[in-house]
Amino acid sequence: MGNEVIITAALTGAGDTTGKSEFVPVTPEQIAKSAVEAAEAGAAVVHIHVRNIETGQGSRDVSLYREVVERIKETGIDVVINLTAGMGGDLVIDADDPLKPVDGTDLVNGLERLPHVEELLPDICTLDCGSLNFGEGSQLYISTPDMLRAGAKRIQELGVKPELEIFDTGNLWFATKLIEEGLIDAPPLFQLCAGIPWGAPPDPGLLQAMVNMLPAGANWASFAIGRDQLRWVGLTAALGGNVRVGLEDNLYLSRGVKATNGQLVERAVTIVEGMGMKVATPDQAREQLGLQKR
Repeated sequence: MGNEVIITAALTGAGDTTGKSEFVPVTPEQIAKSAVEAAEAGAAVVHIHVRNIETGQGSRDVSLYREVVERIKETGIDVVINLTAGMGGDLVIDADDPLKPVDGTDLVNGLERLPHVEELLPDICTLDCGSLNFGEGSQLYISTPDMLRAGAKRIQELGVKPELEIFDTGNLWFATKLIEEGLIDAPPLFQLCAGIPWGAPPDPGLLQAMVNMLPAGANWASFAIGRDQLRWVGLTAALGGNVRVGLEDNLYLSRGVKATNGQLVERAVTIVEGMGMKVATPDQAREQLGLQKR
């Protein structure tokens, strides 16, 4: 990459965070408003989940995605749209009867995770490149090789850029296999995720090792969660990557001080520019990532 660093704002996620901060957006109106706030603060990309308006929990409702995207576009703000396609991979099992799914399970195949992508054709959508134990207890995130191949092929047919979500080194190994099989168009885009239990820990040496594993010509970004989020901005930029901040991954600007998405983006801008680098505009991000014109 050149000297421009792309900042992505991950606005809300699907985690149980709405009761922990009043700044986590829930309704389509709130999510769209937060996207505009983040873009005005310097984010070239907004990464979007939606939430059930009544419960605040993550949702796969296409109508909610449609409303968020329409509201953002109606403002006239220039920002790259990145929709999650990771919802539908949650499996919670009964520890005593592992073949029995229990409450909290939302597990569908790879293609059933994409109807909002098919309808809205965002610039980018995510592709979570492997299964893992997701936190404590008996919850797993499921993304098998068959699911990934089917999803990658459909995303490719739609002309949407997949952001390859990498939670551990095996995920990265398999993502390079998808590229070798012709299921990911050049240039590939990787997101190296750190600190999510139980994926890759937020260890700088491990991030460097994963960067060393990337195929030639790849675009990449990285983020860490919680208190590691903002220090990870500087580390990632120093290694030549793009960065991600936002309330999906971290609720605080500093100890005890709750943040908004705009404030987290502003802090990322300060870090990047303080390192003598420039923050990418949306058009520079499109050029760097090889995105199709919409």
